[in-house]
Amino acid sequence: MQTPNTQNWHNSDTKIVSMLEHITPLILTYNEAVNIERTLERLTWAKKIIVIDSYSTDTTLEILDSYAQVQVFKREFDTHGKQWNYGLEQVKTPWVLSLDADYLVTDDLISEMAALPVDGQIDGYFVRFKYCVFGKPVRNTRILPPRQVLFQNSKAIYIDDGHTQILQLTGKSALLSGYLYHDDRKPFSRWLWSQERYTVLEAKKILETPINELDWVDRIRRKKVLAPWMIFIYCLMIEGWIFNGWHGWYYVFHRVLAETILAIRIIEAEKLKRD
Repeated sequence: MQTPNTQNWHNSDTKIVSMLEHITPLILTYNEAVNIERTLERLTWAKKIIVIDSYSTDTTLEILDSYAQVQVFKREFDTHGKQWNYGLEQVKTPWVLSLDADYLVTDDLISEMAALPVDGQIDGYFVRFKYCVFGKPVRNTRILPPRQVLFQNSKAIYIDDGHTQILQLTGKSALLSGYLYHDDRKPFSRWLWSQERYTVLEAKKILETPINELDWVDRIRRKKVLAPWMIFIYCLMIEGWIFNGWHGWYYVFHRVLAETILAIRIIEAEKLKRD
């Protein structure tokens, strides 16, 4: 990725300046020292960046303090939905750019956002992802669906959904052509720690939701044994990650392990309930 030329945005094009000045990036952090600086370097165009930190114990807060436009609010984490909604309350601009601490905004996406109308017919925008393995962008993946990351603050609220959250937006939405890079470089031990927490919530959601209300992915997960095998075949052959060498295999192993842990959680929850 090229380093963005922020001078052009501020000096040469009034329309570009107009939209970017109405957008505030919002980020959640907890021990994101290995990621957050790369994310912030892609947001030099923003006048203010709101960060909600869950009392990080690494150097995350020190890195955040080194950026003048970053304003940090500390809040004990309870759920993703409540954490994001707390963040929305701190944003003062009409538009929010909601980012995880390992999302990198590409030059094309920045230019596309800059050219959007401030008061148009669209109230929110979905953005697609390109997944990175150790910093290298690899094949596009439908495993990571487009996420609604740019939206009008006054028309949005987050609700919890399993281990994650869903944005509920009042109004019309559209899909932007630019991409976000998902580039998480936290160690494998941290990834496992996250899966331990996430799969408990995800298993609870899958088992407590009537099967006719589950999407097709969660219906397969409810079968337990099927999901890990299907995700292996899907990622490797249908998504084509076999053509990305060891980067592709690394990603596939992560996805299969995540589905295996979830299957174990579901089996465990079912057995405990019966006993």
